[in-house]
Amino acid sequence: MTVSGRQEPSRRRVLRGAAVAVATAGLGIGATRPAEAADASVTATSLDGTTAITMSLTGGALRWSARRNGATVVASSAMGLRLGDGTALGTDAVLTSYQHWHVDIAWNPVYGRNATVSDTYQEMRWNLRDNGTSINFGVQIRAYASGVAFRYVLLDSGTASIAEELTTFVFPDGTLVYSARDEDPYNPVAPGSVPSTGTSSTDTGPLTDLPLTATYASGLIACVCESARLDYPRMMLSSVSGQPDTLATYLMQHTARGSGTVQTTSTATTPFATPWRAVVIGSTHAELVDNAELVLNLAPAGALADTSWIRPGKVFRCNLTTADGLAGVDFAVARGLQYIEYDAGWYGPETTTTDATQPISAIDMPTVISYATGKGIGVILYVNRIALNSPDSLFARYRSWGAAGVKLGFINDGTQAMTNQITAWARTAATYQLLIDMHDDVRPFGYERTYPNWISLEGVRGNERFPTATHNVTLPFARNIGGPMDYTICYGQSRDRTTNAHQMAMAAVYYQPLDFLYWYDTPSKYSTPSKWPGLPWFDAIPTVWDQSRTLAGSIGEYVAVARRSGTTWYLGVMTNETARTLSIPLSFLGSGTYTATIYADGTPGSSPYQTPVAVNTRTVTSATTLSVAMAPAGGQAVVLKPG
Repeated sequence: MTVSGRQEPSRRRVLRGAAVAVATAGLGIGATRPAEAADASVTATSLDGTTAITMSLTGGALRWSARRNGATVVASSAMGLRLGDGTALGTDAVLTSYQHWHVDIAWNPVYGRNATVSDTYQEMRWNLRDNGTSINFGVQIRAYASGVAFRYVLLDSGTASIAEELTTFVFPDGTLVYSARDEDPYNPVAPGSVPSTGTSSTDTGPLTDLPLTATYASGLIACVCESARLDYPRMMLSSVSGQPDTLATYLMQHTARGSGTVQTTSTATTPFATPWRAVVIGSTHAELVDNAELVLNLAPAGALADTSWIRPGKVFRCNLTTADGLAGVDFAVARGLQYIEYDAGWYGPETTTTDATQPISAIDMPTVISYATGKGIGVILYVNRIALNSPDSLFARYRSWGAAGVKLGFINDGTQAMTNQITAWARTAATYQLLIDMHDDVRPFGYERTYPNWISLEGVRGNERFPTATHNVTLPFARNIGGPMDYTICYGQSRDRTTNAHQMAMAAVYYQPLDFLYWYDTPSKYSTPSKWPGLPWFDAIPTVWDQSRTLAGSIGEYVAVARRSGTTWYLGVMTNETARTLSIPLSFLGSGTYTATIYADGTPGSSPYQTPVAVNTRTVTSATTLSVAMAPAGGQAVVLKPG
């Protein structure tokens, strides 16, 4: 099956692509060729020739590897599934048939990093039979210019119990992986040196969460992610004793923070496809950031017929009174925000209150929501998971109130049951036209494509904990590769370990379609705008984009990202604790002149927070190269407007 053509996207092309996507999602389509071979090898290669994934069968054992421009990304590594009865699929198999095709399409997300997403790959599929049990299963591999992916398919009809995946990732010598679990900071270590973590009630061992970024001695960079995780546990990666360059898949048996039923196996109705295991690849660190849409391309297509009500935007968290809610609405109108939010406590102490339908006496919720709606501002309501026993009735009530969305707290991702709970919450919220933002240790898997009302999630050491600048300039190459990230911007906070310009730049550098601004603040703090030169930047910047370009970067050191909305570009540049000056060509601009409004670090203060923001303007063109000087833990934010 082949879909070709590289013309500009059109409705006809997108529709044709959608049809192909539906067809190729099936488990047995295409020109199937009989094989009955014990040994075989096949390579899928991206249509531009840069990236390849190879799958081999030798002596009944499956293996895989990946390369970028001839350099090894993943060396020969194991593949397979272990079933609940101990059967190891992929260790003693015979090839029964194979299929192959390429797809070259484009699709338009409801919102995203770019208005149009290219979905171009070559796919190979093997159908196999386990010699010991005669179980039929398959492996699908894809090669994109942006990376590679594979998944397993159980082909027989019935049910199956899955205990673990046998997949490994063998990295070349000299590779470092950026390990982090839950909300820990990132720790660059050799693959075999992931620290052991966990408690008696959680998964324990040398485990790290996804997305997991790897840097190579060759200069390559890659990020292991998962996509289309449905009815399946979350994957972690584990060091392997005695194999210093290897990470192995680990399917979580506990919820991430130790509450909930332990599941040592997962039961699937077959035919069944596991989640995609994706390796996003960049020849440079900057290219990795721009290749993150691979995760979306692997996810199921959008499930909502009507998405007109889904509105990304900026959010202000209000204190817990009626007056603060009304003042928050006025502040949102004045500052170009789209939402206010009542966070933990609006219905009582969140860790003991299981009824999230009765606001505390200090909040007249109908008055606040009516006032907000009349001003074009949405209201988002926080709910702790212990109050989610009846999400259908709860979300229906919030919809009847006129709320715009929910922010769920202390979500315990991990097991198959929790995956099913999380995806059900997203679907139920969509039924009542509510946005949903999930907090704490929940990890991305592309489902925002399928249910775009699932507009954000956390799964990261948050900015409200005032992390290092190094942490901040690691995230674009790590957690944010997997999907949208709720990372509250703490502009103007004395506890910041960065400059205010660094905090400002986050709004352009990070992809976060629901962007919480002015965290820990009240409107009165900004009653004299002249004291806060960054306000016009936050007023103007959107949260979703027509085009995105990463211009420079090195994980943990610095990053520069330009994003376009309409004809205006927004450039964010950030550095770690090292002061540096970057030369940023503006060749991405269109023809004619642009007015650049530059928000830069002034003379460094005694602490990064005390470094003032200096504002200046200049005329630039696509031939201009900006010299971007940053203080330690600093940054720059630049608006580039035509004319």
